[in-house]
Amino acid sequence: MSERVTWTITDGVADVRLARPDKMNALDPAMFEGLLGAIDTLGTTPGLRAVVLSGEGRAFCAGLDMASMASAGADTDLAARSHGLANSFQQVAWGWRTLPVPVIAAVHGVAFGGGLQIASGADVRIAAPDTRLSVMELKWGIVPDMAGFILWRGTVRDDVLRELTYTAREFDAAEAQGFGFVTRLAEDPHAEALALAHAIAGRSPDAIRAAKRLANHEGDAAAVLLAESVEQAALLRSPNQIEAVMANMQKRAPQFRD
Repeated sequence: MSERVTWTITDGVADVRLARPDKMNALDPAMFEGLLGAIDTLGTTPGLRAVVLSGEGRAFCAGLDMASMASAGADTDLAARSHGLANSFQQVAWGWRTLPVPVIAAVHGVAFGGGLQIASGADVRIAAPDTRLSVMELKWGIVPDMAGFILWRGTVRDDVLRELTYTAREFDAAEAQGFGFVTRLAEDPHAEALALAHAIAGRSPDAIRAAKRLANHEGDAAAVLLAESVEQAALLRSPNQIEAVMANMQKRAPQFRD
């Protein structure tokens, strides 16, 4: 845990918060380090079932703190892969997608540039109706390079993404939902995200993790069909699968094992 990113875990749900409210959670080197540390730690936390990602204060994340990042990134080899497929800048967004458990982003205020890309790493995004969003990088003469293009593929229509990227214009939460950047709207996105996370935590952790692996699978039809069969074979007659059936039949809360 760091001064920039904090979290608590209750009943298997991690409540992760970007904690630089005086700067609308803008991304400086310390924020990048805090996000990388959170992803690394949560990825190996026993008993974790779901994650809620939000920002403290008036915004989710206003994007890059250009003043602090100008010198920090000057000598960085962006082509170097420090985190599997990704570099460290990409990992703060891509890492949420690769966590083994579902991640729900609660978005409010603004989600600009890198902030939008971080939110896009979540499995589900719940936004307040008055949230403002932007693929803002072209405003600064750069391109989205925090995994945005791969995260938006399949959710945001190609021509819409091109227009928003080329213009860097702001759009509201209702537009964002229509475009595919946002899953749904809620007056209190953090409360809604926590409720969803706890509902997910009540399902078999084995099945949830298998479902996320399948959702992340990028193979062709043959590979995905085979992956479905492999995951299902591992789940059938396993202790948690039997417990799910018995709890439903006996109309009681399941008691799953991690």
